[in-house]
Amino acid sequence: MADVFDQKKRSWVMSRITGKDTKPERLLRSLLYRQGFRCVRVY
Repeated sequence: MADVFDQKKRSWVMSRITGKDTKPERLLRSLLYRQGFRCVRVY
């Protein structure tokens, strides 16, 4: 299948993809968990 984006656009799109479980996310989840909020992450 041919790429629908040119190289410059593809680079821009890929640069917007971020990681999961960043430090602020882990911190927020731990604070919420300590306050009694129980949840399950679904990725």
